[in-house]
Amino acid sequence: MNYDLAVIGAGWAGFNAAIRAKELGLKVCLIEKGPIGGTCLNRGCIPTKALIQSTKVYSLTKKSNLFGVDAPNPQINFIKIQERKEKIIQQLRLGMQFMLKGIDFLNGEAQILSPEELKVAEQIIKTKFILIATGSKPMEIAGLKFDGQKIISSDDILNLKEIPKSLLIIGGGVIGCEFASLFSILGTQVSIVELMPQLLPGTDKEVAKKLEAIFKKKAIKVNTNTDAKSVDLNNYDLVLVCIGRTPDIGNLDLDKIGVKLEKGRIIVDEYLRTDAPNIYAAGDCATKTMLAHFAAYQGRIAAENITNPDNPRKADNQNIPNCIFTDPEIASVGFSEENAVEKSIAIKINKFDFLGSGMARILEETEGFMKIISDTKTNVILGAFIIGPRATELIGILTLAVSSRLTISQIQETIFAHPTLSESISDALK
Repeated sequence: MNYDLAVIGAGWAGFNAAIRAKELGLKVCLIEKGPIGGTCLNRGCIPTKALIQSTKVYSLTKKSNLFGVDAPNPQINFIKIQERKEKIIQQLRLGMQFMLKGIDFLNGEAQILSPEELKVAEQIIKTKFILIATGSKPMEIAGLKFDGQKIISSDDILNLKEIPKSLLIIGGGVIGCEFASLFSILGTQVSIVELMPQLLPGTDKEVAKKLEAIFKKKAIKVNTNTDAKSVDLNNYDLVLVCIGRTPDIGNLDLDKIGVKLEKGRIIVDEYLRTDAPNIYAAGDCATKTMLAHFAAYQGRIAAENITNPDNPRKADNQNIPNCIFTDPEIASVGFSEENAVEKSIAIKINKFDFLGSGMARILEETEGFMKIISDTKTNVILGAFIIGPRATELIGILTLAVSSRLTISQIQETIFAHPTLSESISDALK
């Protein structure tokens, strides 16, 4: 078979690249050795958030008397929770398959023979361009290899058949904090061990400190500045190792075709081109920003650059919202205080506590705050951090503000509906 573009990997980068390339008139094949959807749909974003939503419903039901609703003794049916998660995954897979109309989907492992030729199973594929979008996988710790039984990965924990009585989480980053929040609600005794001085290393220190305080209220044990080697693993039913993710390039033998790597990551230029002719890469296998929405963005840019190589676009949009689905949620975009100091930019910080929000009180979710960072000279909004109710939805408005370089006065002049959580953005800037 002959194609204009062969995409390896049907996660968010590869899938969106294939769709965009088809829209631009290319003949495309999409190759995936596993189920369509990659990590995000099958082992990441979607299944974790499906589980988290079930725990939210359970948590809300337990405090239903605060709303004047008597629902005594709610019970968790973990099997049904898992069944619902799987049903959502299956439904979304079918939707993605439907969207591939006009694209050849090849379910098998790809072998790159040359920059213009691949092999999938016993089929030889000839193509003008190749896009590698093979994603990432959980990172292991030396001496703590995943065994799928006691020491598990973020992939393994999604398929548990029963709720563990105790859980040690090694790594207090995004994944660790989300699972800590989830299993704490389910009644598991959760402990977190983090090598760095704070939870969520790299995020706003005030937000991280607030989350740690909330976790401790929920009896989640938090041990920062702690090496996992100092902890007795025998004290826990399960040990979840989630210290990050690493690029997954499988058995592609990229060095044989001139694709260079750095610490396992594919090296690309600002247009997502590799060192090999006609080969591009996008998503987790080629970037340190391992977020599904950023992978989708890169996939679309790569497809456009492959279609129009003489006038390429840079994949340089750094206004990337980061969302953490803990309870309460956390979200951020743009500049932090530390970024401003590094760049010698004088900033103003506006804050709003959700205790002052009418809708937050209606929802019985008043923990947290919003912090908006602006340039003192221009009043342009540079960044925002939120910990509180619906933070992952609210950040969309602030992402638009940062991307569009809106000023404080422009937000102040915008009419937000009342009562809503979004009006907190306007309230923060008063």
